[in-house]
Amino acid sequence: MDVRFPTSLELDGSDALNPEPDYSAAYVTIRTSSGAEGHGLAFTVGRGNDVEVAAIRALAPLVTGLPVEEVLADLGAFSRRLTGDSQLRWLGPEKGAIHMAAAAIVNAVWDLYGRREGKPVWRLLAELSPEQLVDLVDFRYLENALTRDEALDILRRARPGRAERTAHLLEHGYPAYTTTPGWLGYSDEKLVRLSKEAVADGFTQIKLKVGADPAEDVRRLQLARETVGPAIRIAVDANQAWGVRQAIDWMASLAPYDPYWIEEPTSPDDILGHATIRRAVAPIKVATGEHTHNQVMFKQLLQADALDILQLDASRTAGVTENVAILLLAAKFGVPVCPHAGGVGLCEMVQHLAMFDYVAVSGTTENRVIEYVDHLHEHFTDPVRIRGGHYLAPSVPGISAELHPASIAAHRYPDGPVWAEIEESAR
Repeated sequence: MDVRFPTSLELDGSDALNPEPDYSAAYVTIRTSSGAEGHGLAFTVGRGNDVEVAAIRALAPLVTGLPVEEVLADLGAFSRRLTGDSQLRWLGPEKGAIHMAAAAIVNAVWDLYGRREGKPVWRLLAELSPEQLVDLVDFRYLENALTRDEALDILRRARPGRAERTAHLLEHGYPAYTTTPGWLGYSDEKLVRLSKEAVADGFTQIKLKVGADPAEDVRRLQLARETVGPAIRIAVDANQAWGVRQAIDWMASLAPYDPYWIEEPTSPDDILGHATIRRAVAPIKVATGEHTHNQVMFKQLLQADALDILQLDASRTAGVTENVAILLLAAKFGVPVCPHAGGVGLCEMVQHLAMFDYVAVSGTTENRVIEYVDHLHEHFTDPVRIRGGHYLAPSVPGISAELHPASIAAHRYPDGPVWAEIEESAR
């Protein structure tokens, strides 16, 4: 289903390459013959959401009629069924709209699994055995960087502390940072006000969008630094706006204001370009991943020493299953994971991945934060909960991606009443 929210009206989500996004969801509901349901989505920024819906419908025949017990007993095989279809994989393979469609379906099945087991997905994953988790991973293209035995060793080393980390997570939550103050289209007054509110709410890191105008970026970053003081980390995000040389020069102008990381400084496909930028801008960190197509690209980014912060996304790669492999890769290379989570539904879903990583894979939250943005959560039946700059662990079974029926009805594109009203006012 095509569900869109008119965030462009207030410039929420605006950045250098996406000046007027409408946060949207290609929304999937999986239903079983017994009446059970699972919900998932792929996130887009407006136009093209219909393409994503079409890609999901193209994959639907691979799912319809499958025995539920067989699917849940081998979710690694189920994921490979979606990503490995001999004709549809030509549209990727394992990248772009068809791969994101697989993510929406895979996440919906994990949601179904969590509901059946009565557990939130982070806990469902964290309570699987190392052998069950490794069985999810397709090692075919990873073995020159991560073997099955190495992955098992990572998970077995983390197993003894799972119970203690689960208790800590339930009591304290998982650290977050907020992008809410930093959208490029916001006024100075709004930037200052929201930055102050973020610090007062307990966030120790905020993020600003950059990349459209160098002088404006310097001015805005200086303003933000003066507002929050030296102790608060400020990350900056170029959203792929720059070439390699341009990124290095631009970051030199921002360096006096102590940016913590530069996110997506250049084309997300340019692995060697990221490595060059990383060497040049150090000690500023390089973060990327929200547009990284698949586990193979993450493998290469790690092998090339091209990033300091790995930013996996809940719906860019093939959902929960592939993200387990990516978390294991990050643990092998000792790189912190700070998930991308700005878009509609991403905060809800990606919190499960980060919390699973803490409990059962990396065993730490040091220098790790989940992105948080404070809009659109009211449309979900199990919205994220933030306290003192931390995500509180979800307790509701599933992956937290279910939209309220009323929100779907109101924002269905193009005939929902919200969009009909916008169309009428534009005439």
